[in-house]
Amino acid sequence: MASIKQLKKDINNDIGSIIEDIYLWELSNPNADLSMSEQLIEEAIQVFDELIQKINSVSAKDNLKKHFAAIQEERKKMIHSLLKKSADL
Repeated sequence: MASIKQLKKDINNDIGSIIEDIYLWELSNPNADLSMSEQLIEEAIQVFDELIQKINSVSAKDNLKKHFAAIQEERKKMIHSLLKKSADL
């Protein structure tokens, strides 16, 4: 991992891309029930908030490398889960 700043950018870009894809799906399916897509957007925002909160809660006393590796792994799992759910729309 290059830096905390880069990790935050990666999270922002990944979540932003997923939300953008959902909005595009909503625009291309105006007659569809949008409650599921809106719920997925809310979930994506919640994932973003949780990951950023975990990054910001790291103290200098912690094993930084191990902690950020765990956050990176969690990010991958959560992004994969969101992508799978968005594909099911």
